[in-house]
Amino acid sequence: GPRVLRRILSLDDFEAPARRYIPRVLFGYILSGAERNASASANRAAYDELAFIPEVLVGTSQRTQKTTIFGRTYDSPFGFSPMGGISLGAYDGDRVVARAAARANVPMILSGAALTTLEAVRAASPTTWFQAYLPGDNDAIRRVVERVARAGYETLVLTVDIPVSANLELSIRGGFRRPFHPSLRLAWDGITRPRWLFGNFFRTLLLRGMPHIENMAAARCPMLAFSGERETGPMDKLSWQHLELIRRLWKGNLVVKGILNKANVRRVRECGADGIIVSNHGGRQLDGSVAPLRVLPGIVAEAGNMTVMLDSSVRRGTDVLKALGLGAKFVFIGRPILYAAAIGGEAGVNHAVKLLRDEIHRDMALLGINSLAEMTRERLMEVRGFDR
Repeated sequence: GPRVLRRILSLDDFEAPARRYIPRVLFGYILSGAERNASASANRAAYDELAFIPEVLVGTSQRTQKTTIFGRTYDSPFGFSPMGGISLGAYDGDRVVARAAARANVPMILSGAALTTLEAVRAASPTTWFQAYLPGDNDAIRRVVERVARAGYETLVLTVDIPVSANLELSIRGGFRRPFHPSLRLAWDGITRPRWLFGNFFRTLLLRGMPHIENMAAARCPMLAFSGERETGPMDKLSWQHLELIRRLWKGNLVVKGILNKANVRRVRECGADGIIVSNHGGRQLDGSVAPLRVLPGIVAEAGNMTVMLDSSVRRGTDVLKALGLGAKFVFIGRPILYAAAIGGEAGVNHAVKLLRDEIHRDMALLGINSLAEMTRERLMEVRGFDR
């Protein structure tokens, strides 16, 4: 792979080279949390407030991190979160990440805001799930659900925490708009990042034409236009009745993403969903929303037979194990995977997977466990607590 990967020892290390490669206006959009970034900061702080209680003199030579959810066994307990901007950072990024996920035998969740058709990504990777941004409109819901089913997806993820577009102040200050409007600032950003300009933007235009948002319920939206705004439909009309409709229409695994409230968990369970992803959208929606890790145990207690998963600010093998210790069955990682694809293509994503896998494998030995089922709440304590 690219030489830059030799210097990358953790998922956090992908950010700096990606910042140098991706134009500032795009990088600001990818990095930005909502408003003051309070939720994004709180997500990370929650992990630091838990400490491990390891066991020693336990034979751990047979340890495995294989995990089974929805009847499929994956090689690790993590996958890739839905991100609409992957192909903005990396050429053909959606398929690059999908192929890496298939090779690693972990799931990628394709974003409804992706620049590649859901059919093309599914063809590249049978482990891909599809995440839908759906408006509160029955006809639009039917069209999207039927299209996803025709493409052969087994798992549909409905994101429910975006009734309106977030206030991403960092990206707005940097000049980001959807679609992009040509400007001197945007042109200068591209000129000063020639590797991205020729390796991604011009290459995409030459080989694939103008990229469009391909999988929303509304009409296709070009990423570069002289006027207009992206049409998403009436997202603020989406309700429990629409979730019930989706459950009737969709015969595969149904996952609801963006849950932080225990009362909502009961409603999701009653609607017949198979799983939930505890998430605050990586701190990109409601600033000041609670960190998913903090509410995870209460949500697990209400989930019944549903599979509980988590995303938002997972960066280390220790983060994965802490989430599993609090009851999650699986976690998803977002921005570092985009950065890895941008600077290293498929080799970059493979490297990111190896780093996280190696951390989990090593941490399991240090904790004294052979299977992820052994990673229980009893192996964690709050750092402010003192044993008596």
